[in-house]
Amino acid sequence: MPTQKTVLNPLPSGETDTSTRASRSSLSDHVRSFLPEVVTVILLIIAFIVGASLSPYFLDVPFLFDSTTLYIEAAIMALGMTFVIISGNIDLSVASTLSLVATVMAVLHVELNVPMEVAIPISLVLGTLLGALNGWLITRLRLPALTVTLATMALYRGLAQILLGDHSLSKFPEWFIGIDRITVPGTPIPIVLVLFFVFALILGLILHKTVFGRWVFALGTSEDAARYSGIPIERVKIAIFALNGFLAAIAGLIMVSRLAVARYDHARGLELDVITAVVLGGTSIYGGRGTLFGSVIAVFLVGFLRTGLGVANVKAESQLAVVGTLLIIAVIASNLITRFSRQRG
Repeated sequence: MPTQKTVLNPLPSGETDTSTRASRSSLSDHVRSFLPEVVTVILLIIAFIVGASLSPYFLDVPFLFDSTTLYIEAAIMALGMTFVIISGNIDLSVASTLSLVATVMAVLHVELNVPMEVAIPISLVLGTLLGALNGWLITRLRLPALTVTLATMALYRGLAQILLGDHSLSKFPEWFIGIDRITVPGTPIPIVLVLFFVFALILGLILHKTVFGRWVFALGTSEDAARYSGIPIERVKIAIFALNGFLAAIAGLIMVSRLAVARYDHARGLELDVITAVVLGGTSIYGGRGTLFGSVIAVFLVGFLRTGLGVANVKAESQLAVVGTLLIIAVIASNLITRFSRQRG
């Protein structure tokens, strides 16, 4: 009998080509989604090299860790701002929220003799409510986030000035002052830096691994589509701004502890640094795209750059110009790389 040969029928060439193209397209899309963060990491490395070349003190590890406490408030607020901007909104009032919370806490303790153990929780609740008020005005009155937060930026700062005027309050208990000088035992790592990374980890999981996080991205991609999908738009927005206010309140408490004084002009202009760090980290200013990892890297990029320029005795005005130039370069580079990868894909 003749031997029968079993022949395996291959997939039609069309199906093979289709699956291959789909696989390549999926990989290309995945790579493109991280390009802005890659640019930020590269710029961070460059900033570190430049800082080291400007001054040998920049390579001192204890000095580097200690310098992180100078911008830890902006770093913490950048976490909440990432949620806000991904959702397609903006919050210009975070620095004023920080100021008002710090002022109220100081007035409660120093002038009204409220124990710090009570004044601190009240301040955190206040910051959360101030953020929630922004969200409520935006959702209930159908007002643009830019307009609302521009108004509350002036309102919150004005209330802080009414409470304190040009004076400052500084009689805080010893255990509250100097949180920036507390380090992890046996290391030069500041405890506030550890706190920042804990917040970043928790919020990163919420943003990228939970239903609420998916709602935030959906809101920024298309609010109308999100509404038709059954997402509670109003509640999500209020929650996002409340979170931002809560983190601003924490930043306010840290700033008062670090400086050992409360003033109405605390963190004046810091909202620009916060927004710059988030956008520099790859979050789209139009919403719908971004990562908390990118914001974290961008915060240290700006911090390392300012530290390097500071040890090289570069004036603050020049530092601001350098940071602005860096933001423009990062945005242009990200757009060029994304456009090139799409042409190749």
